[in-house]
Amino acid sequence: MSGTENLPITDLGTLKALAHPLRMQLYRGLCVARTATASQLAEQVDEAVSLVSYHLRKLAEHGLIEAAEPQSGDARERWWQPSSQGVSIRDKDFRDAPERASAHLAATRLFHEQRADMYRRYLDERPTWGPEWNTAAPDNESLLRLTSAELAELGEELLALARKYDEKGRAAEAAGATEGRENVALHVYGFPFRT
Repeated sequence: MSGTENLPITDLGTLKALAHPLRMQLYRGLCVARTATASQLAEQVDEAVSLVSYHLRKLAEHGLIEAAEPQSGDARERWWQPSSQGVSIRDKDFRDAPERASAHLAATRLFHEQRADMYRRYLDERPTWGPEWNTAAPDNESLLRLTSAELAELGEELLALARKYDEKGRAAEAAGATEGRENVALHVYGFPFRT
């Protein structure tokens, strides 16, 4: 990965490129794998390699992914990697026009639907994970009384804490501590509501 920070997405074209169901799956799969070929990703998403290659090129055109160093001796294989640690898509960057606001809302709904699908899959597969993973997996709801500034501060602190654990896990894995290590999704939502 060439970057270690999240890539801020502020233009409509890049948002629309990522807010495609298959492209988002491929982007997420590439973030997990760190490097992969179109063939490897096609197997994960059960799609044709040619279709996956097309969508990877679209992601690359928008700077979301980039070519990676080959991981094998096969010169025909093209390897890809995310161009940054992740992406950052903020509501404030898309409020200035109805079309931009609408596209942001549609993208946000897609991302949340895919995250919910990931969690439903975990619930369906829960018996296969064993008691240690099921006990460790948090499932919390907190109903708080906050100002918008306090909610923003809480969000930043939670993000910093997640980054701390990500760095800790990656460092341990790089040092050879791979036993018992799995991919973990952490989804955090904070939003106002009225009763």
